[in-house]
Amino acid sequence: MPETIERPRVGGPGTGLGGSWRVIVRNDDHNTFDHVAHTLARTIPGIDVDQGYRIADRIHHTGQAIVFTGHKELAELYWELLRDAGLTMAPLEQA
Repeated sequence: MPETIERPRVGGPGTGLGGSWRVIVRNDDHNTFDHVAHTLARTIPGIDVDQGYRIADRIHHTGQAIVFTGHKELAELYWELLRDAGLTMAPLEQA
């Protein structure tokens, strides 16, 4: 039987900057569809206002939506910008 060799871990889980990280917006009772749609369009590249409304509808009906998946540094930036605009954010998570 072949031998399995374990290599030591260089860092703890979630310490890498690469890989995919998810930015998730949660439903709340204080943000309007307009605010969510326009904030997403202003913050996340590739999302226009129409897409923002579709995402806002998904957030409203399912409780949350992934609005960005990508490298950790960008995910952190978008997460902070959306939070600072008043959206309710789930913790940043690795995909």
